[in-house]
Amino acid sequence: MTSKRILLIVGGGIAAYKSLDLVRRLRERGMSVRVVLTGAGAQFVTPLSLASLSGQEVHQELFSLTAEARMGHIELSRDADLVMIAPATADLLAKAAHGHANDLASTLLLATDKRVLAAPSMNLRMWLHPATQRNVATLRGDGMLFVGPGDGAMACGEFGPGRMSEPLEIVAAVEAALAGDTTIPLPLAQPPVLAGLRVIVTSGPTHEPIDPVRYIANRSSGKQGHAIAQAAADAGASVVLVSGPVSVPDPSGVKTIHVETARQMLEAVEAALPADIFIGAAAVADWRVGAALAEKLKKGASGPPTLGLVENPDILATVASHGRRPRLVVGFAAETEKVIDHAQAKLARKKCDLIVANDVSPATGVMGGDANTVHLVSTSGVETWPTLPKAEVARRLVAQLAALMGEGGA
Repeated sequence: MTSKRILLIVGGGIAAYKSLDLVRRLRERGMSVRVVLTGAGAQFVTPLSLASLSGQEVHQELFSLTAEARMGHIELSRDADLVMIAPATADLLAKAAHGHANDLASTLLLATDKRVLAAPSMNLRMWLHPATQRNVATLRGDGMLFVGPGDGAMACGEFGPGRMSEPLEIVAAVEAALAGDTTIPLPLAQPPVLAGLRVIVTSGPTHEPIDPVRYIANRSSGKQGHAIAQAAADAGASVVLVSGPVSVPDPSGVKTIHVETARQMLEAVEAALPADIFIGAAAVADWRVGAALAEKLKKGASGPPTLGLVENPDILATVASHGRRPRLVVGFAAETEKVIDHAQAKLARKKCDLIVANDVSPATGVMGGDANTVHLVSTSGVETWPTLPKAEVARRLVAQLAALMGEGGA
């Protein structure tokens, strides 16, 4: 990471004090940091503090004659390897989502040709407000990366989501982002690689009912599957996303079908066929209760009940052997041991074209997290990628599939 250049935008919030430590941590790792301090941010930290820690002038005004003479805001926005917003306030996210450019920070976000990593910080009601969630969904769709927010006590006395991530967490997200290509090409410079193609993606867990209030499930968040659907849509494909129960927003420009169970997911997938590409990113429950109870199961003197489990339909294998089989069928293998071995066995057993394998052991933080380390397993061999944000994994996977389609598909 030595010599990497960071442009840090400090928004107005009490968490701005963490940005001082963030600058120090980034510089410890050999990165240079230029700081843009918003007017609201200057109410919490001083330009002198940030200049002392960064070793560089702090930029504040859009129409600064001296700054424009030496480094105009366009050059400032593009002289970095990564742009960061920390803290990313609701106001800054709203401006970025709607393309405003009425101060230095928002103008830089609109003019930059580099990826932006945001560390949100705000009151929990502001974070959970539908307007903020819409803005975040739009920004994710535009390629903005996010770290946090976390849960915890806030300066306002409330407790919940909205706390800015700690500096070391943000540094890890910065390093993960810099591991990929952070340059954003002009839309006209790169034609949509999946234009005219139809893609089906499954995402999230399935919930298999035991009784009206209990179910069998897993810890899948749907973040990776939803990111893939968004990346495919951004690449010009017509995308159908079949999603199990998740809390992440629906991707923009994607037809999303919400289901609960594995059988409902299979039914929705088959109804969406034909397609050119199928990507089975969902963590489908392998089993369900053979006869779910119509009433809530009660504790009794006889002890714990015996649940008769039956196998759920195998969606990946069904699509791979379907009469309307897509040209490319991609499965996921979430493993906790012998990741490559299990993925290679799954590739042969399911008769698909590619398996995206990852280690989901609790220590990895993949389940529910924002980063992923994947291995692409095919009959040609194994390709291992570094740990990347899930949005970057999605973009790389879509590019890989587009290349395969250009070579004639399966």
